[in-house]
Amino acid sequence: MWMTALDRLLTQLMRRGSLGVTYPDGSTKTYGSGRDGPEVAIALLDRSLPRKIVLSPEMAVGEGYMDGRLTIENDDLHGFLTLAISNIAAQGPPWFRRPIVLVRHLMRHLQQFNPAPRARANVAHHYDLSGELYDLFLDEDRQYSCAYFRDPGMTLEAAQAAKKQHIARKLLIQPGMQVLDIGCGWGGMGLTLARDHGAEVLGVTLSKEQHAMATARAEMAGLANRCRFELLDYRKVTGQFDRIVSVGMFEHVGVPHYNEFFAHVRDRLTEDGISLIHTIGRAQPPGATSPWITKYIFPGGYCPALSEVMRAVEHQGLVQTDIEVWRLHYAETLRHWHDRFMANIERARALYDDRFCRMWRYYLIASELTFRLNRQVVFQLQLTRRQDAVPLTRDYLYTRNGPADLKAAE
Repeated sequence: MWMTALDRLLTQLMRRGSLGVTYPDGSTKTYGSGRDGPEVAIALLDRSLPRKIVLSPEMAVGEGYMDGRLTIENDDLHGFLTLAISNIAAQGPPWFRRPIVLVRHLMRHLQQFNPAPRARANVAHHYDLSGELYDLFLDEDRQYSCAYFRDPGMTLEAAQAAKKQHIARKLLIQPGMQVLDIGCGWGGMGLTLARDHGAEVLGVTLSKEQHAMATARAEMAGLANRCRFELLDYRKVTGQFDRIVSVGMFEHVGVPHYNEFFAHVRDRLTEDGISLIHTIGRAQPPGATSPWITKYIFPGGYCPALSEVMRAVEHQGLVQTDIEVWRLHYAETLRHWHDRFMANIERARALYDDRFCRMWRYYLIASELTFRLNRQVVFQLQLTRRQDAVPLTRDYLYTRNGPADLKAAE
């Protein structure tokens, strides 16, 4: 029964490229046109896999690859996921799976309910992994978010520095300004704003590992008096700030908390303050997070549609002074991360095991290809309390010295 159901699913889904499948009973079949896509062969080594794939393809395929119960010829994971994601993006889910997709969408508010204790647990699941792991694939500043490739030939380090510079320009930072960094990571953004722009920075995170490293980095850089980090939920921050920045944290907020998040941004901003929210999103209607990603990578996480973000922004009375969409920048970032991870995979295997390495590789490649093939993007939202808090044109972003050049020209 389940082999027949999987056969029907693959027959409907595979229109591009070619997928050869060896079933648990030894039978084989090829799906797809053989055109406009890669040719890939897989083997299902567990009799329960056909049923699991029909009921939850993302979970079953991801777990099957991690456990070695689904193998790919020549371990061509990139080719397999290219084939799968491109066909899913073109065809959508088969008709008989649409009720399951609808239920997942309806359940997302429960899955993304993130009060402080649950938010801390979710953060620890991912960000409190061994610090050595992140050294294997991130840049030296440990920027764990989308880089900005102004030039396709840029190194990862250069592109991450360009990202921070671009954000600083949007914030129009001036020496002595009070800055709140929500979800400060390992401190790179806050340290840059303090060191290069003279800001007074408070960074908050829920990750013990990130907090410890960020604090140590501030001490080593001699910036502890101007850049401090606290192990604190953003909802507990008090006072007002000239600037608020949040890079790669909003994906962990959860749809039920969007109004709460932007109410805090509004309340923490001074009257003429500026905020910059940098988040992964989707260039399509609201959806739900892959159950495999939720279980193994980012529990409680979600990449929103712009429509559901802006509903909360508008409700809290914030002015949208700039919205920028980055398309393939994150795909390129993830490609760099994957290549670095694979170059260091023996060290990763020594930290964890083969299963973890397959999981991490699956996560990096699937994420890259979702940006390349399935309308995932990055949004940068510049939000203020007043319409005139920023210049009326975007020229200040592209002059040589940013806002300083515009002021001199006046």
